[in-house]
Amino acid sequence: MIRVLVADDEPLIRAGIRMILTSATDIDVVAEAGNGREAVETARGTAVDVALLDIQMPVMDGLTALAELRRAAPHVRVLILTTFGERENVLRALGHGSAGFLLKDTAPDELIQAVRAAAAGNAYLSPTATRHVVDSLSSPGATARTEEARARLDVLTARELDVLALLGEGLSNADAGKRLHMSEATVKTYVSRILTKLGCDNRVQAALVAHDAGLHRDPGVIRRGPESVT
Repeated sequence: MIRVLVADDEPLIRAGIRMILTSATDIDVVAEAGNGREAVETARGTAVDVALLDIQMPVMDGLTALAELRRAAPHVRVLILTTFGERENVLRALGHGSAGFLLKDTAPDELIQAVRAAAAGNAYLSPTATRHVVDSLSSPGATARTEEARARLDVLTARELDVLALLGEGLSNADAGKRLHMSEATVKTYVSRILTKLGCDNRVQAALVAHDAGLHRDPGVIRRGPESVT
C-alpha cells in the first residue's frame, strides 16, 4: 500500500482527496493535516510514502513545508496540489525537490496516477498543470532569460526541438506522439534525451526552458540542429 498524507486547510477538500485516493486499491490515506507545520510534524511521526500539500495554508504554507519535509523526512515524496500555478511557486517547488506539481482541477485518475508515480520515485507533472504554468510565464524584460534559454537549446537536434516545443505546450507523451506521428515510447525516449542534454530533472523544467526560449510560440525562432540523435 502507498501511504499518503493529505495537507489542506479546508476539511472538505481533504475529504474529497481522501475519497478519490482511497478508491484505488493500492493507496491508503493514513494521515491528514490542516496546515504545513502540522504536516511536517505528522510526517515525522507517521509512516508516510507520499505527502500531498496545498500551497496556501495557515501557520506554514505548503512550499515552506515542502522544504522542511525534505530535510526532516527525505524519504517522503511530496506532491504540490494547488489552484495557483505561478512561475515563482513552480520554481520554488521544483527547487525544493517536489515530486510533482498539480492543479486542483486535475482529474481524479490523474491524481491517483501522480501519487503512484511519486511513490515509485518518479516525477509527475500533469499536462494540465504544465499548460497552466506555461500560460502564466509571460513577463516583461525577459530578454536575458530568452537568450540564455535559446543558447541551451543549441545542443538539441531538430526532432528534439519539435518534441520540446510540444512539452512547452503541456502535451503528454501520447498526445505529442500523435502530433508528430511517433509512438508514445519513441517520444518518451526523446524526452529522456532532452532532459539529459538540458540538465533538467523533469519535463516541467524543460517546458520552462522552451517557454523562455519562445519555442512553444514559434519553433522557427530557434536555429534548427541536425536530425541525427546519436
